Amino acid sequence: MKTEKKKALSYHRKYPAGKIKIIPSKKFYSPKYLSYAYSPGVAEPCKEIIKNKNKVYKYTNKNNLVGVITNGTAVLSLGDIGPKASKPVMEGKALLFKIFADIDVFDLEIKEKDPKKFIEIVKSISSTFGGINLEDIKSPEAFQIEKELKKIKIPVMHDDQHGTAIISGAALINALELVNKKIENIKMVINGAGAAAISCGRIYKKLGVKHIFMCDSHGVLNNSRTNLTKEKLEFCVKTSYTKLEEIIINSDVFIGLSVGNILTKKMLRSMSRNPIIFALANPNPEIKYHKALKTRSDIIIATGRSDYPNQVNNALCFPYIFRGALDVKATSINEDMKLAALYALAKIAKEPVPKKISLLYNENKLKFGKNYIIPKPFDPRLMVNVSIAVAKAAIKSGVAKKKINNWKKYFAELKSRIII
Repeated sequence: MKTEKKKALSYHRKYPAGKIKIIPSKKFYSPKYLSYAYSPGVAEPCKEIIKNKNKVYKYTNKNNLVGVITNGTAVLSLGDIGPKASKPVMEGKALLFKIFADIDVFDLEIKEKDPKKFIEIVKSISSTFGGINLEDIKSPEAFQIEKELKKIKIPVMHDDQHGTAIISGAALINALELVNKKIENIKMVINGAGAAAISCGRIYKKLGVKHIFMCDSHGVLNNSRTNLTKEKLEFCVKTSYTKLEEIIINSDVFIGLSVGNILTKKMLRSMSRNPIIFALANPNPEIKYHKALKTRSDIIIATGRSDYPNQVNNALCFPYIFRGALDVKATSINEDMKLAALYALAKIAKEPVPKKISLLYNENKLKFGKNYIIPKPFDPRLMVNVSIAVAKAAIKSGVAKKKINNWKKYFAELKSRIII
């Protein structure tokens, strides 16, 4: 562990420090090109944009630039660490946007916890971006912030909420297919009631789940609870059960978005046949992977870790949701676009895996099954299939300002952008 810590620190501090940089996209090495890039030539696109604000997309990189923005109040596994300490995470997010979807990023770490002030700050700088990825903002403020920033009329998404929901939703429908259970009949327990858990619960409902029981740190969200947020009230149910160990009995699905090691062997044994376990607390899952397998041989398990099968990794969707949204100049990222991404992910997992992906992950028998219910992050099909699905959904749902008429050409353009 100490060796890995040293390697990680060395990786980040090696010159140049950090993980991202800005490079020119046009010729510049001559007086002529510099005169085009800056004074006096730069005045010409400025004049065109003055006459028509939409030409900012034609003459600048706005349509391929996303702001990854945080205040560092809910950084994964680290909590409220503040804006400066959250910068390595935001740079990492920027790196993922670039390598997976060829999207440029400015990461912005804002020193402001007041949601109203945070919203005003982001609104004031939003003209810079074609889209905004909100990151690591604590609940319940995250809901208010995302709701207000959606009024900007560019793609805005709080990835901690929706990314996890989309990927776990794809994993869920594939896992249920493998165990031959109908989604409308299952009993689901969600442990955790933060931003990600609420978003997951909402998307599971859209997929057809009817029986959801959610727990927070005080127990089951039932009708005897008081002083619940309006988001938690959405999942408040009539039941006498108050504890996780009570409500989990005979459940079909456990979704963990909480803390490590909270799911005991006794709880796991009390679940129904062929249980589905998504233990997504990171780096310590709600139950250790091998412990779960030793306890029940009939389970399907996913975690947030890369060293086990079925990693629920947000990199499977957020780059391509923004890719598709930017390419049609969408004014928002709506539910139709999220569901389109979800179903595209689920479909990819059922198709034959490219040989180079099997080699990359050193798994010769990588195919749809209990240990492969969602694609791997380096699968190049994600860029094409998910982006196209999102773009089509944006056009069909009426939030696209640009139509794509030649899908074969767009397919080729997306393939040309793949840089991994």
